[in-house]
Amino acid sequence: MEDVSVILAHGAWADGSSWAGVIATLKEENVKVSAAPLPLTSLADDVAALNRTLDRTKGPIVLAGHAYAGAVIALARPERVKALVYVTALAPDAGEKVADVFYHREPHPQAPKLAPDDNGLIWLPDEAFGAAFAQNASADQRAVLAAVQRPISIDCITVPVGQPLWRDLPSWFLLAEQDRMIAPETQRFMAERMKARTKAHAVDHTPSVTAPAVVVDIIRDAIRSVTSN
Repeated sequence: MEDVSVILAHGAWADGSSWAGVIATLKEENVKVSAAPLPLTSLADDVAALNRTLDRTKGPIVLAGHAYAGAVIALARPERVKALVYVTALAPDAGEKVADVFYHREPHPQAPKLAPDDNGLIWLPDEAFGAAFAQNASADQRAVLAAVQRPISIDCITVPVGQPLWRDLPSWFLLAEQDRMIAPETQRFMAERMKARTKAHAVDHTPSVTAPAVVVDIIRDAIRSVTSN
């Protein structure tokens, strides 16, 4: 696994620290791993930021994205990207917007009501971290998630995307059966459309925090597919 770089992309209302448990385990296994810092200011800005992180690596790459970042990883420069891992992530097809797939099904009753502020930024209410974003997290974990949250611009979710890499690359999908942010039925629809190798688990929307071993397991599968070729 040492020749493969794993790049992790955080979703909305999060930062790279949300991958801490995943990073620690992969490092123990001598996997080269880094978390791309996404500004969440526009889809184009986020793809550019991800590509800058890719430029700092060498060799084949496994890209993993959480939630909104599923749209971002699918638009990265493809030259060295060999596999995609979707962690309860959104996978719009060409011409679709992130918001289109996010609202593919009716939201969970405990999902927060989302609206932009005067700056065009969408913040997650603090109580939503315990109610929907990471209901399986500890109180301390939820407090950190709320404290470090990064708002997402409406420009990230209201523009049509281009041709996604999952059309041409092998993809894996971690389906969160207890997700209250992205309906599990929506995740299954996207995973089936992608023809992704899907693993369903009884986890919440943010398993990188609440069940990192489950996330590492599916990333390992993607790494093995790259190294066995």
